[in-house]
Amino acid sequence: MGKFDLFNKFNSAVVVINENRETVFMNNVFKRIFKDYKDIRKFSHKLNYEVYPLESSNIMTVHSPILQALNSKEDISAHVMYQAYVNNEFSPMYFDMNTTKRGKYTVVIFTDVTAQINVDELKKQNLKYKTQVNFLEEDNKAMSKVKLQAQSQAVKLLLLNNISNIIRGSINTSVILKSALQELSEMFGSFRAYYAESEGLSFRVKESLSKKGINTLITFDKTVNDYIKKGKVSCITCRKEYNEAEPFKENVQRIVMPIYHLKKLIGVIVLSTKQKTKLDDTLEVLEGVSSQLGNAIIQSELYKKNEQMVQDLTKALKELKETQLQLINSAKMASLGQLVAGVAHEINTPLASIKSNNEITKKLIKQVEDKEIKELLEETNNIDSMAIDKINRLVVSLRKFVRLDEAELQEADINKEIDLTLDLIRHETKNRIEIVKKYGKLPPVKCYPNMLNQVFMNILVNASHAIEGEGTITIDTSYKKKCLVVKIKDTGCGIKEPDKIFDVGYTTKGAGVGTGWGLAISQKIIEKHKGKIDVKTKINKGSEFIITIPSE
Repeated sequence: MGKFDLFNKFNSAVVVINENRETVFMNNVFKRIFKDYKDIRKFSHKLNYEVYPLESSNIMTVHSPILQALNSKEDISAHVMYQAYVNNEFSPMYFDMNTTKRGKYTVVIFTDVTAQINVDELKKQNLKYKTQVNFLEEDNKAMSKVKLQAQSQAVKLLLLNNISNIIRGSINTSVILKSALQELSEMFGSFRAYYAESEGLSFRVKESLSKKGINTLITFDKTVNDYIKKGKVSCITCRKEYNEAEPFKENVQRIVMPIYHLKKLIGVIVLSTKQKTKLDDTLEVLEGVSSQLGNAIIQSELYKKNEQMVQDLTKALKELKETQLQLINSAKMASLGQLVAGVAHEINTPLASIKSNNEITKKLIKQVEDKEIKELLEETNNIDSMAIDKINRLVVSLRKFVRLDEAELQEADINKEIDLTLDLIRHETKNRIEIVKKYGKLPPVKCYPNMLNQVFMNILVNASHAIEGEGTITIDTSYKKKCLVVKIKDTGCGIKEPDKIFDVGYTTKGAGVGTGWGLAISQKIIEKHKGKIDVKTKINKGSEFIITIPSE
């Protein structure tokens, strides 16, 4: 905190000048009043004594109270005028200037007395008018009446303006009502002010300055109800705020202002005051306030409904997209399952015949006497046996990958599931991409294996497509802090817009090649496992997908 920061708490303008006539500090009030202040020399030209000092050793100080304050070795006080201009029109400001010497600093305090000067000037004028009115009594009465009307009109305009500004500045019903209650309460000197919402013939308190009685159900007598039905403001001397309330110890005045919108009663504002109040001069104001509040409350409620509708539609759209992904994925897996089942059946039938013939051939070879022919047939038979086993393993792998009958959570060896997926995409990587396995020791993980296999396949196929020519895919698995972590890293071309890759329809493979569904579905599958999937990528350096799934 600076040595002069204390002056920021002053309501008066403060400036501190050092012995070199340099400005070292201006408080916030000074900055606000003297916005065009640049240096003490220019400032002194605009500041004059309202009454010039009788004696001075320097003629300049006659016109410059600031210069005299700086030259003086003692504290001085003076009444000064600042030459201010508003909209290019001369508008002087008056200050009580007090200076205090503090070592090499001069502290100058300006207290704004412009309002007081204007008041004094008005007093002088009033005195002049009163002198004239002594001779013209009728004119005096007329002037008094005009004065009262002007004051009343000013109050009306001020209140309406304040409430209008509040309504324009907020769409929150609570803020609007509380601000309006505050304005009305100050106008009538109320000790109780609240807004009650209409519920048929009763009203429920919704906003209150005292924060008491919220949600209280209240009713009024027939006289007040008649006023409310007619849309008129009532001001009645009574002992009770409403029928159900405890009586006051003394009579009070109660103002009940109905609030309508298009002939529909919305609620009432109730003010209780000990001041004697006449509605003659304020009735028009209250009616204007009532009309504005009615419109504001309805507009606020409509805005809330629209806002809620937007939120509901946004939520529905999100749910629709998720449902769409689920349906597409379900349809895709169902079709794949049917295809695999059909293919497996079609392969198994001829495969059984080939396997049977292979066994028969194996037995017949033993009866061949020619050694060279026998060795050739045995070699051919062994190659056929290996091919049969390979086809059989491929069919089994396809069935395991789809697993349409495994819709429930079950424990699985994730390393084996990844190996199963790698077997199915071998045609994408064979003789081109090196698969580096850094498998950690994993416990059985409770999951949906067929869904996770789909995720692994999407990422691995994308990785193989991202590698032009030869490259490497590194698969790292680990189990840390009760979480399964799978990292799949490639040496491909990288991703230009990584923040969009999980968006539905976004693809880097070009039109007609990629659908843009694979990674979006993968993300939903990982979310179904209450996990997350992240990506790190660099253009021409490769990408790394990191899957984290919690597992107890």
